[in-house]
Amino acid sequence: MPAAQIEPTNVLKATTLFGALTEEEITALAGRTKTRAYSASELLFSEGEPCAGLHIVASGRVRIFKISPNGREHVLAIEGAGSSIAELPVFDGGKYPASASAMDAAVLLFVSRDDFRSICMEHPEIALKVLQVVGGRLRRLVGIIEELSFTTVRHRLISWILRKMKVEGRPSDRGVVISLGVTHQELASQIGTVRELVSRNIARLQAQQFIEVHGQELTIIDADGLEADLNSAI
Repeated sequence: MPAAQIEPTNVLKATTLFGALTEEEITALAGRTKTRAYSASELLFSEGEPCAGLHIVASGRVRIFKISPNGREHVLAIEGAGSSIAELPVFDGGKYPASASAMDAAVLLFVSRDDFRSICMEHPEIALKVLQVVGGRLRRLVGIIEELSFTTVRHRLISWILRKMKVEGRPSDRGVVISLGVTHQELASQIGTVRELVSRNIARLQAQQFIEVHGQELTIIDADGLEADLNSAI
């Protein structure tokens, strides 16, 4: 969606952090936001930079990632419309702990660090919501660490497929269909491996008739079989 068509008040209303604000407060906050458009792969900010403020996704998707010393990328999260980004450094005054870039054409609202902190002082319930968001991300990061430390690529791939199925799966004659939405390289970055191993394991799951892949659509033929496979590896 073009930046000119974005209505900040509507975006803020749909954002978890600001759900407790009144219409008047939303309007006042909207007046402090800036609308920024990003092209695919364009950086919002880089790890280690001083935090300038809070970003809110109005349209498109944003990838949060870290780069290892040997240059390997690991995706920590993919955030869509209504998500907020960089709450923690806004509060602690530290640098960005990870990098963020647009996955596709995206439009974001930006609230400066000083403005956001002022809002939280006036409305403590927003600070509580920030804690909920940050807590949820911490749990997710702990889960990522556990998966990377204790599970195989096959296990992580099956987990990813089943999570997508539960969130966005749609029934079909053959099973449950999900949209991959990412390349094998991007998927590899999300589950902490390399593209070749993702491709190899997808091929094995197809050969075992757990899934079918046609272009960007993946059909889960045997969800129970995937669950059993996953549990047997734990």
